Amino acid sequence: MFTSQTSSFQESIDVDEKDGDFDSEEIAGYSQKIQLINSYYAIYYYQNTSLTLLDTSLPSESEPELRSYISRRLSKGALLGGMGNIATVELSIPEQAVGCYCCLLEQEKSPEQPEADGNGWVVCLLGGSEKGLNLFRIELDKYVQGLQGCLTPEMQNLETDVRPYLNQWYEESVMHIHRVVQLLQANVGYLLHAALSHKLVEVTEADDKTKTDVARFIKAASLQGLVQEDTTTASLCKAISEDSHTNLIINCSTSPPTLTNEVSNRFCDDWIQAFLNAAERFNPFLLRQILENFKLKAIQDMNNLKRFIRQAEMSHYALFRCCLFLQSCGNGDVLLQNARAEHSSFPEACGIINVLEEFLSEQAQGTL
Repeated sequence: MFTSQTSSFQESIDVDEKDGDFDSEEIAGYSQKIQLINSYYAIYYYQNTSLTLLDTSLPSESEPELRSYISRRLSKGALLGGMGNIATVELSIPEQAVGCYCCLLEQEKSPEQPEADGNGWVVCLLGGSEKGLNLFRIELDKYVQGLQGCLTPEMQNLETDVRPYLNQWYEESVMHIHRVVQLLQANVGYLLHAALSHKLVEVTEADDKTKTDVARFIKAASLQGLVQEDTTTASLCKAISEDSHTNLIINCSTSPPTLTNEVSNRFCDDWIQAFLNAAERFNPFLLRQILENFKLKAIQDMNNLKRFIRQAEMSHYALFRCCLFLQSCGNGDVLLQNARAEHSSFPEACGIINVLEEFLSEQAQGTL
């Protein structure tokens, strides 16, 4: 039983860059300053079924190919207002086939401009692969929506606002996980544990970009919204967040940063090297895939624990298996914290959880 669990865990960590999923994501290396290449953008004004190019970073020979692709998508009704669409496009660029995120931002309707009904802007962000961009769909949606307030048909602010914003799409929407791993290095395990256990993270002596990067990393690694929660779980998360004595503090006045109240476990520590390897290869798409695999394994373990707890209410042998499982998975503290919140209204389950917590405590004292 535990051999198969170990094998499954190893498979969840091992992400092969050369299995075809990331073949087109050849990100340039970096020296002292990060050099981002292989990312492009284009923005069009859409009016009466016609597209007018407003700006692009694509080579001149490849832009008409992209425009033809978008026109076909629009004619088929494949681009819906405010909803990003990701696909692979073939263009006359060094990468030839790249992932392309397209979003139609509709022009606001008004009685004064009835002719604007159905008009809008098509924003295209290109780079990496279709699979890679899909991993960042939420970030890309949010980033493109940030353009909505500064778009006009005349685009007088193209050079001052729109172009600089679009030029930063890859840096802002894709690279934040990489920057956090580069910042914390081997300490990233403490951040993973904080994300799983609803612990508040404070970043001090850092610029706003670093603070935002860490907050986005925490949100991406958190299981909130992916596991069953009730009002008790929400109360638990709030109580943990409000306990300042347990906050993870990241002080960036030193290099590497100094951490206070750091807590981790074997489960989180086992993922550190996978993150470091992907960061060293400068592959943000692989980093995000590893983060998704990390969350998936945590959810699988939570579901296994819930099943064992139900069985343990009727079988002492199941309780024994539950103890072995918690000992083996290395994430017992996080799993029991979530299980207690979810089963707070079930006395029998709470009794089982009490026994399991005592077991883990005894095991921890035995290793000191």
